[in-house]
Amino acid sequence: MSVLEQFSLAGKRALVTGASRGLGRAIAEALAGAGAAVVCASSKPNGAADTAMAVRGLGRDAWTVSADLADRDQLFAMAAEVERLTGRIDILINNGGSIARHPATDFPVAEWDRVLRTNLDAVWLLSQHFGRAMIGHGAGKIINVASLLSFSGGITVPAYTASKHAVAGLTKALANEWAQHNVQVNAIAPGYFGTDNTQRLRDDPQRFAEVSARIPAGRWGDPSDLAGAAVFLASGASNYVNGHVLVVDGGWMAR
Repeated sequence: MSVLEQFSLAGKRALVTGASRGLGRAIAEALAGAGAAVVCASSKPNGAADTAMAVRGLGRDAWTVSADLADRDQLFAMAAEVERLTGRIDILINNGGSIARHPATDFPVAEWDRVLRTNLDAVWLLSQHFGRAMIGHGAGKIINVASLLSFSGGITVPAYTASKHAVAGLTKALANEWAQHNVQVNAIAPGYFGTDNTQRLRDDPQRFAEVSARIPAGRWGDPSDLAGAAVFLASGASNYVNGHVLVVDGGWMAR
């Protein structure tokens, strides 16, 4: 097999959570471009319909499912529906997430619970569910979307930071157990991208300038900048990469 052939996802089936827009949509389209059929998940019914249409436009099969990732009953029902639709999942992209911004002294308990359930519990439960099947098949790829706040603390986002630190640790823990079964578990840590999660930062002239000044690439990331990293970690080209958190940040962490 040639080097380029190792990056092919032909015949693979992927599930991407948070696929309605932003990073999730970009990842879904990247996987389809490399040959995968994609289940596009969102929090609202038909919320990822446009993404599924784009996937089909690339000549790949696509399905839509929905669940509030913070609701375990909905989460498990979605997982069962995914298996009914596809038979099995070869690639799991845990991208769906949420953020809440409040000073730590005033952070609402309900918001803490919602963010942790969405960003951490859902990653764990979906990884466990589909990981069991991947182990049974003797192959699989799980890619968790971490963050620069897997490494630093941020400001007024304690729940998000706690969840993303935990996602990085969970990625390593699962890789330690499942690498022997030819299931690779890795993570992507995006830097500052132009998405809904960063809208408030981009709307603040001072914070926008501060962040921009630290990015060696000289610009914020576009969701399409994740395409290559996602395809690499989803493909056979990364079969000996386990428990790694791949930072895609325009050089932020190097500054």
